[in-house]
Amino acid sequence: MKNYKLLGRAGEGAHGFVFKGMDLRDRTVVALKKIAVNPNAPIPKNVMREILALRVLQFKNIVKLLEVTCVGSSVVLVMEYLPWSLMDVLKKSEISLHLPQIKTYTKMILNGVHYIHQNNIMHRDLKPANLLISKKGVLKIADFGLARIYDVENKQRLYSHQVATRWYRSPELLYGSKTYTPSVDLWSVGCIVAEMIERHPLFPGETDIEQLAIVLGTLGTANEENWPGLKDLPDYNKIAFSESEPKSWRIVIPNADEVTLDLISKILIYDGSKRLTAKQALQHRFFQEKPLMCKLSEMPKLEEEKTPDCVWNFSEFDEFIGEMNDEILCEKEGQ
Repeated sequence: MKNYKLLGRAGEGAHGFVFKGMDLRDRTVVALKKIAVNPNAPIPKNVMREILALRVLQFKNIVKLLEVTCVGSSVVLVMEYLPWSLMDVLKKSEISLHLPQIKTYTKMILNGVHYIHQNNIMHRDLKPANLLISKKGVLKIADFGLARIYDVENKQRLYSHQVATRWYRSPELLYGSKTYTPSVDLWSVGCIVAEMIERHPLFPGETDIEQLAIVLGTLGTANEENWPGLKDLPDYNKIAFSESEPKSWRIVIPNADEVTLDLISKILIYDGSKRLTAKQALQHRFFQEKPLMCKLSEMPKLEEEKTPDCVWNFSEFDEFIGEMNDEILCEKEGQ
């Protein structure tokens, strides 16, 4: 790690903390994701999956892995530094997101997802915080800590259902499915598009049960007709919900036009086999009808936080991680 200087904290991924650093060889600003590992055990599978996924996925809309190194007993992923996330944009009330900009972001998300799926990988944690944005306005998919290779030949292969952040988790995952497909990523994309339009999460459940209740209350009662195989899902019989009629997407997403609603309504459906794929979504008239996508120069720009004059060395890095872990533990004990 002698080639890097630590500048400050940048965020937190699924399996580690992310810091802003500088490559002393060329003064390039980089992101450093530090993942703690047990020195007496093999590197965890999730860490290896993230490293391998980032090495395979070399694409303009996917964050670039520059180097893998270590400090102490931790693995450090050195990645290109992207100063903002889509979540940062959505949180800034003074930033207006117009439809051409939403279309441009959506196109970049779908381009990245299509490339990921082409390589038989599921991301499994798409959300605004994991969609990073460069100074030029290019959106890139990041945080592959939950990524998994999808076995196209073996439809019965089991995967963990404890993936994806709750608000962006597909209904099959909420019902405990372990034989899902990359369509779970498209559900997340549909939720993100709706969130860009309304500037708040589409399905903001506080618990998994409430999350499922909100989805069912929006899409209407799920049954074998609109969701073949529903009754075979592991958690189907664990809880019963009241019968409900589907709500009009016009009411659910009042600020969306007809074409946008058509795209969302073909993604946010129960049956994953009938959801639009990323490739199909890219061919939707949403991208062909006016208003068209905008130029990168017309995309939202945020003020980057000033890097403090002081810098840390990597012994302080470990100390800081320890302090943060202690704070998290105290917070959990106090709840």
